[in-house]
Amino acid sequence: MGIKSTIKNSFWGEYLISVYHIAMCKIMPAIVSDEKAVKKYYKKKFGKELDLSNPQTFAEKTNWYKLNDKNPLMEKCADKVSARDYVSEKGFDDYLNECYGVYDSVDDIKYEALPDSFVIKAAHGSHMCYIVKDKSIFNWKQAKKMMKTWLHQDIYWSGREWVYKNVPKRLIIEKYLEDETGELRDYKFYCFNGEPRFVQYDTGRFSQHRRNIYDLDFELMPVRYVVDRKTDEIIKKPDCFENMIECARRLSEPFQFARIDFYLVKENIYFGEITFFSSGGGAVFEPEEYEYLFGQMWQMK
Repeated sequence: MGIKSTIKNSFWGEYLISVYHIAMCKIMPAIVSDEKAVKKYYKKKFGKELDLSNPQTFAEKTNWYKLNDKNPLMEKCADKVSARDYVSEKGFDDYLNECYGVYDSVDDIKYEALPDSFVIKAAHGSHMCYIVKDKSIFNWKQAKKMMKTWLHQDIYWSGREWVYKNVPKRLIIEKYLEDETGELRDYKFYCFNGEPRFVQYDTGRFSQHRRNIYDLDFELMPVRYVVDRKTDEIIKKPDCFENMIECARRLSEPFQFARIDFYLVKENIYFGEITFFSSGGGAVFEPEEYEYLFGQMWQMK
């Protein structure tokens, strides 16, 4: 492993990256406009100019979406705390995981009172999460340092995902879940104009991550999205698949695009999150024809 990889994968490496993000989120929005930043972000990812006047592909429309749809309900749903209220208002309380607490400060958390396993994550973004399977061996002292940086980060600045800009910076602790694999399988429904059209299925996120794309008949599609496909076994359609589709339909109804995520544990559905900018608008479906096909499913408003 190289020095850079070692630093990045160490606690202090991750801590320094977090501190860097804190600095940049205060500087960059003040000196670079959202449109200029989104165009630069797109060109850096794909090596070509972003066409905002006539976007055709899914990635183009995702980046257009960041700049042109400011539905305030999107902010509520991007917040991992208030999104739970939205799910409840829509009548899906049974799909909510148990919440142990919401905290404005790391110091307010009573670690000794938490169960032996739990998940703690920042409510105002992604990739800020600790999955604690056994708190007796978890380094709480280091985790507190990292979480304090989370509470000063604004992930809006890098890709200009505006929905996170004003989300209260809080921590939420929920029940630890796992299925028979020892991890969790994700079902992520891509919904266009309130209608689910296909589902992304993720397995082995912390071991051998694989990702398949299925249509709504749960037929495997010949599509790759960022992560390699899992084609060495036939994946059975869950018995509750239609229930997930209906929930995704109801939750996505107010939005021109939303990805509605679920976990499935012993045929029990658990709401994951609502995402409006899949992969931050920085990835494409392969082969390219599907990037255009999925883009055409999106009727921009």
